[in-house]
Amino acid sequence: MSPATPDSDEAVDALPVVAPQLRALRRRAALTLEAAARAAGLSPAHLSRLETGHRQPSLPMLLALARTYGTTVSELLGETPADRDAVVRAPDMEPTAAGGWTYWQAGAPGRGMQALRVHVPYGAQGDIVRVHPGEEWLYVLDGRLRLRLGDTSSVLAPGDSAHFDSLTPHRIAAVDPSGADFLFVHTLLQSPAAALCLGGPTQGDRHDGT
Repeated sequence: MSPATPDSDEAVDALPVVAPQLRALRRRAALTLEAAARAAGLSPAHLSRLETGHRQPSLPMLLALARTYGTTVSELLGETPADRDAVVRAPDMEPTAAGGWTYWQAGAPGRGMQALRVHVPYGAQGDIVRVHPGEEWLYVLDGRLRLRLGDTSSVLAPGDSAHFDSLTPHRIAAVDPSGADFLFVHTLLQSPAAALCLGGPTQGDRHDGT
């Protein structure tokens, strides 16, 4: 499914900190709207709507923009950097919703390796193809997850894991109507020029897992 695109006034208030933060980080990176959008795989109009708060970014978009600006998802969300304690307690993991996904920071913010616990509902973001430098590792906790790497497709059950080069075009989607939960670790390589996130469905394939 395509990212959530609410058009009401509620959309402007959905993530009040993100819009100005996106604009500030783009300017800090000395990127024009067009250059940043191209690096993140978005249209300039789409990125403009994100920066004005008229569209809510999905998790894949946040990851792509974080790489483009050489920062972290936490900074994009305007979170205050905390002391880098080695232990992250369960009560301190606040859920964040983005484009239908829900995720919890499972590691310290501001590090080059980001760890998340993610819930992806059925059909959400199954048409987002991502390509970017780095590595990703995921471990399925609950439900079944469809992982597409290049021309291959695998269904991962609880206990299954995958570790792959992020330059391989990849898609993630829940197979079951109840969605899927998984642990997700990725490296945040600060190479904005090479960061790329391609959004859009493959012809005739709107829903992974159907």
